Amino acid sequence: MRLTLHTDLALRVLIYLALVDPERATIQQIAEAYGISRNHLMKVVHQLATLGYVRSIRGAGGGIELDRQPEAIRLGHLIRQVETDFNLVECFRPDNRCVITPACRLPGLLDQALKCFHEELDRHTLADLVRPQEQPRLRLQLRL
Repeated sequence: MRLTLHTDLALRVLIYLALVDPERATIQQIAEAYGISRNHLMKVVHQLATLGYVRSIRGAGGGIELDRQPEAIRLGHLIRQVETDFNLVECFRPDNRCVITPACRLPGLLDQALKCFHEELDRHTLADLVRPQEQPRLRLQLRL
């Protein structure tokens, strides 16, 4: 299982915002902290805002902030909303052309593994990623 860069950045944006809460952050601040493209980050933040995870405030003192409490953001749900493709192998795709699919047991095994992956992520929230004992170390690494 591999998550896209888009999903990785979505998680990192939310972690950053949870660490600076209750303050707001700018896309520029987050891009600089992680050393990533501001333009790519804008797309990620737009999607997170559309999904209701963050809100943006315009004007002086504006920026972005969490639109939900970290305890209310289930990682599994977030990843299922942000990740675009869970077709792990050819036979998961609607246009499957694998000739051994009718006799192959791999799809069932991988489907079960994917369910376990999601179930494990469903048990955790954004708050679990930024536990108080981890915050000083994370904040230091991000130079917050």
